[in-house]
Amino acid sequence: MEMTTSFDPEVLALPFYEDCHRRLAAEAGAWCDSNRVLWEEIRALDPDAAGRRLVRVLGAAGWLSELDPRGAPVDDFRAVCLRREALAYTEDLADFAFSIQALAATPLLRFGREAQRRRYLPGMAAGTLIGALAVSDREAGADVASVGLEAVRDADGDGSYVLNGRKAWIANGTIADVFVVIARTGQGPGPLGLSAFLVPAGTPGLRAERIDAIAPRSFAHLSFEDCRLPADAVLGRPGKGFVVAVDLLERFRTTVGAAALGFARRAFDTALAHVLAREAYGATLFDLQLVKASLADMEVQLNAAALLVARAAWETDRGSRRFARHSNIAKVHATEAAQGVVDTAVQLLGAAGIVEGSVTERLYRQIRSLRIYEGTSEVLRMAIAGSLDMRRAARVAA
Repeated sequence: MEMTTSFDPEVLALPFYEDCHRRLAAEAGAWCDSNRVLWEEIRALDPDAAGRRLVRVLGAAGWLSELDPRGAPVDDFRAVCLRREALAYTEDLADFAFSIQALAATPLLRFGREAQRRRYLPGMAAGTLIGALAVSDREAGADVASVGLEAVRDADGDGSYVLNGRKAWIANGTIADVFVVIARTGQGPGPLGLSAFLVPAGTPGLRAERIDAIAPRSFAHLSFEDCRLPADAVLGRPGKGFVVAVDLLERFRTTVGAAALGFARRAFDTALAHVLAREAYGATLFDLQLVKASLADMEVQLNAAALLVARAAWETDRGSRRFARHSNIAKVHATEAAQGVVDTAVQLLGAAGIVEGSVTERLYRQIRSLRIYEGTSEVLRMAIAGSLDMRRAARVAA
């Protein structure tokens, strides 16, 4: 089966991947290519309508089947990365819909009680129930330990909680049916005082405020005003919300790198097609040495990103104790490199590259947020520096 999307067959042939991943890549690429009419229809919809439709389509097509606990869920982040890369190459809103659904479901898969899993996951896998993750506060930003949303035990003694406060920058915030919310329950200072909750969208006291971003999609701030939850709304154990959030983010950062790779490869392919066809100075743009140098630099960055993402996903799947280090490295490099690749693609297309609705114009807006969410490049650089092997310096000094 021929793949016409972003996958590099030489990278897929490496031992980081197994035959099941190569088959998945071929099937994902073919599915994305066969739904070009769908992508055109999606771009004509408003972000909320597009998000709802895409989750239903992805669920019906089996892209979310591993979220269903009644089947055989597989903790396979190489597969998640391949799916994100294929969708990002094809249509950014499809990647957004897939990634946020998987992001919201994974805490349930890893920490949820059986009743919680049965209540939410079959619908999330089918695409009939939409999830969202609510971690960020306006004040805390990337510092999960500083979350300020409060969840206080109700004085009636029935074990229920009352939530008051806000969450910020929540993907799927305007269309989600259930939110995984990290709030402060006060078992201890900083990260020790956080718990995770499952909050249905219709809960009294919960309100979503739409945000318009440079790349249109379902995005909102959330406010909680005397929002009452039963005791069984706690996801995992009370006081373990920091563990739930960090475990999730460390795993999914690699998949952000995969999405960045999909965006960047689409930009590169678009630029390559343009310079091969565009006549200039008695030849084509491709014949100019500076253009060739730009394309070569883009290809180097794409190859490095693909290898780092593959290695990080493999480290996660094999249970490496240092997988988070590789996840951070892959996200930083892939997202930063993708920003540069997309920018160069716009430059190579010239005025055509900034026309509203063109591939490169869309990519230019879409790529920017990847360097921010699930850990900014600056925060992750600090984490990478903190994971350096200091023994290497000691050996040199000796």
